[in-house]
Amino acid sequence: MSNPQPNTRAALRESAAPATTPSEPDAVADVVVVGGGGGGLPAALFSRWLGDEVILLEKADQLGGTARKAAFWYWVPNNRPLREAGLTDREEDYLRFVARLSRPTMYDATEPTLGVPQEEYDAYRAIYESASPAAELLNSRGALPYRHVPDAYDYWSEIDENKTPQGRVLIHTDAKESMADGGARSIESMTESAVRDGVDIRLGFRVQRTIIEDGRVVGVQATSAAGEKISVLARKAVIFATGGFTHDAELRRNFLSAPLYPGCAAITNEGDFVRIAAFAGAQTRNMNYAWMCPISLERAVNNPSSLIGSFCVAGDSTLFVNKYGKRTMNEKLQYNELAQEFFTWDAQRAEYPNLVMIQIWDQRSQDNSADTEYGRLIPPPGADDAHVISGATLSELRDNIADRLERYRDRTGNAALAEDFLANLESSIARFNTFAHNGVDEDFHRGEKPVQLMFNGAVKDEPGHTNPTMWPLSDSGPYYAALLVGGTLDTKGGPKTDTNGRVLDDNSTPIPGLYGVGNCVASASAQAYWAGGATLGPIIAFAYRAAHAAHSEPARHNRDVHAATDHVAHA
Repeated sequence: MSNPQPNTRAALRESAAPATTPSEPDAVADVVVVGGGGGGLPAALFSRWLGDEVILLEKADQLGGTARKAAFWYWVPNNRPLREAGLTDREEDYLRFVARLSRPTMYDATEPTLGVPQEEYDAYRAIYESASPAAELLNSRGALPYRHVPDAYDYWSEIDENKTPQGRVLIHTDAKESMADGGARSIESMTESAVRDGVDIRLGFRVQRTIIEDGRVVGVQATSAAGEKISVLARKAVIFATGGFTHDAELRRNFLSAPLYPGCAAITNEGDFVRIAAFAGAQTRNMNYAWMCPISLERAVNNPSSLIGSFCVAGDSTLFVNKYGKRTMNEKLQYNELAQEFFTWDAQRAEYPNLVMIQIWDQRSQDNSADTEYGRLIPPPGADDAHVISGATLSELRDNIADRLERYRDRTGNAALAEDFLANLESSIARFNTFAHNGVDEDFHRGEKPVQLMFNGAVKDEPGHTNPTMWPLSDSGPYYAALLVGGTLDTKGGPKTDTNGRVLDDNSTPIPGLYGVGNCVASASAQAYWAGGATLGPIIAFAYRAAHAAHSEPARHNRDVHAATDHVAHA
């Protein structure tokens, strides 16, 4: 698997070794925020609303990062609309739910911290305590106006520990009904608020290192793609919110526990903070975990900067098979769990047989389930269909799939169809069709959980459709296929932080002046993906807490330095 092409608009990475305080910095603010996405913009806004001068440095030439192309559901336990509807989301129930999923081998409901380490238990409580106040402040200031999504199910709504299976999701007021464009709307409104309220936004600056004075982080040095170098000092603190290491091949290869493909994160998410924080003495945790999602192999290889994961598998007369032509998974699993099925290790063959999965559908699904939202791969007329393979018969489809796989052998560990692929495929379809006729998937239980119905997408409704996620594939062509691999939405490991976003050293002591929020630091969720929006809801909570903690820091460097206005973004 090769690394995608670097973003030519961003400066190349330099040594992250810390610098000393310059005699003449280019700018000084109370708080310096690094990164302008779903963590950085809220952190900058919360800091500014506390009265702090804020400079925000963004590596790309626009704000938004990964969040811009996300749906931007945000998961807020015990949120205000939920409470106003008379629903209950008790803290003790919420804690059992998230602990059970995050650390399933440690979970013990009889223990004071539910069997998980105290620091993780405290992080769960911090989310419950701060996510709703943070969301309400963003809403009241017009930065992130929301509407409640009462019918959105948690991804694990059915387990005993989840006593509030619906109602924790909020979405931007102006997002369309499908909610697929929530990220663009959220970034737009937060950017407008940041400009309106005086956040000094500087685009195109890659922060290369911190500035350390007497053991304290007091600023950063950054470079532009054109080679301009600036030093920015922070009177109080620096808050990093630069995303994970999805697009750094070395970090991904050395830390992730499965051969994940680079995925949907902004192309600038290259793990900068992992290296920068290491020089400041930070310890890391959860480096083996990522937010996962199936992705189109061809789109990941050919156009990674605009890649969107396949959050929803479209169609009912559709199934996945591996290179042996065998169905091995529930295609309608929530995307994080579905992606993990791609990395099943075959100890007999010493291979990942599911590394490349093949989605196959018929004309019925093509006519009734075509949709590109949420990364669905059945394209409607006029949409990009370069990833689609077709055949008038299953035999012809098999030949065309083999040809397409040959094109990407260097990206797939030489994956090729087995000699008996066609026979196995025909058998897999016949077995699937029997299940679809009966409405019960005896092998993988497709359609048995609420979240699978929520993500099913449009299908043709007709008599006998007892399981909306399944319908027999036609016994005649044409047939269609697409190649899928398991990728990252982004990684979720990095420097360890406390409940206020302070980055911790090897003794779990806060490193003075250094904060981190979002996917650039270790997620409190560990291995779990609790629900839709359970990335962004907690990130907003910790941005809120980090801003308050940074505001309380004693101010230093009271120099009045103002840089040229041509660096400031105007919306």
